Amino acid sequence: MEITRDIIDEIAEGAILLDGFEHCIVGITEEFGGNIRILYSTKKIIDSLVQDSEMTLDEAWDYYNYNVIGGYFGEQNPIFLIDYLVD
Repeated sequence: MEITRDIIDEIAEGAILLDGFEHCIVGITEEFGGNIRILYSTKKIIDSLVQDSEMTLDEAWDYYNYNVIGGYFGEQNPIFLIDYLVD
């Protein structure tokens, strides 16, 4: 099942989405007493930056570290799966 905006609105109302990285969503997370949040694939984000933005791999990592993982967007801030270690 593809995670669509309708599903996010239904299951994870108020969750923060990163513009332009919808295709990098791999799931929706929840925890006891916590907020429901969007889970992004770090590997997919880096690959997207290299392919779509024509960045070098180093530039993509710099952008990711500063603008993506380094950002605080609210209580339902997205979380990121460290999946770049696995092929």
